[in-house]
Amino acid sequence: MRIISGLYKSRKIVAPKNLPVRPTTDMAKESLFNILNNLFYFDAISALDLFAGTGNISYEFASRGTTQITCVDQDYGCVKFINQTAETFNMPLQTIKSDVFKFLEKTTIQTNVIFADPPYNFSDEQFAKIPDLVFQNNLLLEDGLLIIEHSKHTNLSEIKHYSHSKNYGGNVFSFFKIA
Repeated sequence: MRIISGLYKSRKIVAPKNLPVRPTTDMAKESLFNILNNLFYFDAISALDLFAGTGNISYEFASRGTTQITCVDQDYGCVKFINQTAETFNMPLQTIKSDVFKFLEKTTIQTNVIFADPPYNFSDEQFAKIPDLVFQNNLLLEDGLLIIEHSKHTNLSEIKHYSHSKNYGGNVFSFFKIA
């Protein structure tokens, strides 16, 4: 994977092969950040990366100037890799090793952008639980966005607070916001 833009543009990051991840493709990530670039000043927002995996999305936020980034993943190897990479590049990432659903039930963090990249084989109920917890617990700041990455075989359009989706090959980003 590579960082698309910002301070660390074109830097390649190689994750260990044994991590249980499916990183967002560079094409999809670039498209997502083009959308976000038109909505936010990266140096003026905070971000929460759920199911953070390799930290791919968090590195992009950090490279573009975001200084408040929290990464949540339940896999020790993923958290360790994110911490090592953040230290190497001096990125302001805070990592939390936790089950994402338990984290969302307890956290009081409020943020501008929440990005969730859960396993593509999640059930409809598991996918729906993410926005349910985010909006029940008031985790988005005003004009904030929740973005869930999923496969083209999953449809999240019936979930409350759904706004729209963008398709990039087999990847889909569904956007949710406060009504």
